[in-house]
Amino acid sequence: MAEFKQNPLPYSTDALEPSIDKTTMEIHYGKHHKTYVDNLNGQIKTYPELDKLKIEDVQKQISKYNTAVRNNGGGHYNHTFFWDSLAPSAKSGKPSATLLKKINQDFGSLDQFKTKFNEAATGRFGSGWAWLILTPEGKLAITSTANQDNPLMDVAETKGTPLLGLDVWEHAYYLKYQNKRADYTKAFWNVVNWNKVNERYTQALKVPKAK
Repeated sequence: MAEFKQNPLPYSTDALEPSIDKTTMEIHYGKHHKTYVDNLNGQIKTYPELDKLKIEDVQKQISKYNTAVRNNGGGHYNHTFFWDSLAPSAKSGKPSATLLKKINQDFGSLDQFKTKFNEAATGRFGSGWAWLILTPEGKLAITSTANQDNPLMDVAETKGTPLLGLDVWEHAYYLKYQNKRADYTKAFWNVVNWNKVNERYTQALKVPKAK
């Protein structure tokens, strides 16, 4: 039986200091993400077809499955996406000319985009995520989801291809920032892996737009 597996972190657990601390990374990756993977693999007996699906494809048809698959499958996808969205500040790059042009077109400026994204992150009540997505109509949009939901899911209120995501569950920031989610959100921009966001945007543009 094939199983879902955690990818190794693409950097050391202390590589994002001081924006995201080593202890939080060790617990977040080694405990929280691992638990989602283990619990998702436990559902393969109930849904044998999971054994043959990519985690992205599970999200796109999540309504077929129970709450355990939704929560743990979402948790596995979201965290894998999140780790790749981060990089040490010296290696984080910047928005490509093509992406920056689109950000300026759809949000006014990069600073206005960051402000709106921060508002989505701090405004999410309870646990969840903030996202930058490319909609099926070819627009950039900012959205947020509760718990471990994401914009790929067929049950998402706002659907699209994720380009950037921020985990705003308390376990992602509480050791360092306590209740100051806004400080964590601000620090996030120091370690955004723009090279990966640019790559995702280029790939998303190849998907046919909705008519």
